[in-house]
Amino acid sequence: MVQIHNFLNEQAWLEILKWEKKENPQENLQLTRFKGRPGELSPKARFWLFAGWLLPTRFNTEPPFDRHDWVVKRKTTGEEVRYVIDYYSAPPEQDGSPVFSLDVRPALDSFGSVKQRIAAATEDAWASVKADQTGRV
Repeated sequence: MVQIHNFLNEQAWLEILKWEKKENPQENLQLTRFKGRPGELSPKARFWLFAGWLLPTRFNTEPPFDRHDWVVKRKTTGEEVRYVIDYYSAPPEQDGSPVFSLDVRPALDSFGSVKQRIAAATEDAWASVKADQTGRV
């Protein structure tokens, strides 16, 4: 079980690095603190559970089995950014191997984090718009 826990946390760190690379590719990060919050649902998890309650055939009705809040420090600016990580179980593989998924994202507690989340959510749409604009020369 410790190996699974370490693997999931390693994956969570890689996801945080992806978010941060979009913001500043040259940034050197440091994990300053983290807090396990297994009994607390994030607002996003609560939303998706509600969606599962309304439409159980379309959305998952299982809550995350764990939640962590990690705070990273951007060394060049000293800014601290909190990330929320929801840990989910998925149906096992055919051979019985466990399957997990992570939902890693900046917490919505600063303007910069809100901007990051909006940018990520609209990334594909913007890419499509930009491609259309460059094609109309």
